[in-house]
Amino acid sequence: MSTREHRDIVALAASAADGVLVTLVRASGSSYRRPGARLLILADGRTAGTISGGCLEADLLRRAHWRVRNGSVMQVYDTGFDETSEVPFGLGCGGLVDLLLEPTSTAEARAVINGLADTLEGCSRCVVTRMPSAEKPMCRLVMNERNDILFNSEGLTAAEIAELRYVALNPAAADSSTFVERLQPAQRLVIFGAGDDVRPLTRVAAELGWTVIVADGRPQQVTAVRFPQANALMVTQTADAVLPTDAVVLMTHSFEQDLSLLTELLLLRPRYLGLLGARQRSALLLRDAAAIANLSFAEAFARIHAPIGLELGGDGPESIAISIAAEVQAAIHVGTLRTTHPGAPRRMTLADAEQLAASFGGGRHGTSKCFLDCPIVQASPDGSIACAEEAAV
Repeated sequence: MSTREHRDIVALAASAADGVLVTLVRASGSSYRRPGARLLILADGRTAGTISGGCLEADLLRRAHWRVRNGSVMQVYDTGFDETSEVPFGLGCGGLVDLLLEPTSTAEARAVINGLADTLEGCSRCVVTRMPSAEKPMCRLVMNERNDILFNSEGLTAAEIAELRYVALNPAAADSSTFVERLQPAQRLVIFGAGDDVRPLTRVAAELGWTVIVADGRPQQVTAVRFPQANALMVTQTADAVLPTDAVVLMTHSFEQDLSLLTELLLLRPRYLGLLGARQRSALLLRDAAAIANLSFAEAFARIHAPIGLELGGDGPESIAISIAAEVQAAIHVGTLRTTHPGAPRRMTLADAEQLAASFGGGRHGTSKCFLDCPIVQASPDGSIACAEEAAV
């Protein structure tokens, strides 16, 4: 789940109490989103977040409030390819998706939303949820970075709380009825420099949901008018406020300022450190900063991205901003990339495409279609979708 979705869900939840929080807790086969993706649906139809490519959202928008009328429930969608079905949803994933639906009026749902809000303030949270079943209602436990319990469902015994806490600390011990997730702090992007080329980067970073901090020694440049998307503005020429988990970009266009900052940052070793500028300039800066920091040139070189950004093509501040944001995104998510090479293209090979296409047969009219086949969803004679449980009421 992206940080931007965290922000959108928290903001929307604050505007109304009557809603349904949908969480993707398990996916087998292909899925558009991964476990932890969320969708908030308010009674007036407003939404935030996504759990699919749009097909499941449409069905949930119509029926989510009805389905949680008696409390939290599980919903399973089969997005597999079914050539006999006449009910196209067009998702095209070919997997099973397990969703947890819970009314936002419950203490459990509020605990998750509060946890998402906490991540926007730089905190991390661990959430353990025991899914609702015919035997037991849903229960939840939330812990902070120090493994202190911040929330547990009412009515849990000391033994049950201890069990959930153990699962939180040992996720491998979780069974199929338990969902364990770690809500990570919002990524901070610290940009040193307040020139015009910084403005599109703050816009792109804000769209990604990052916490954007613009720092510069010129107070007339570091203003909310120039950087309305920034979360914080700092008049400074030092790296005192930088954290090891930050992504940092040097865009001061001043050799002396970059040298001073680079020397500090090489020793701090933030999660990402990028330097804007020509290759020769960057090499000279790195040589001098490494000497001041008492590092070898090779050690300093391993801690920096220069030239900054992925090679995406294009020119101008907007193109540079996209290339920088893309490289930061790859760097902070390197542990979750599908490939060992950050920034590598996702395009299939021809052989991959031919094998995958052949595995599903010819399909209707020579093409494969995707259809939704949910245990509680059925097709009406007129081709519309009707809920079997709802129709029986």
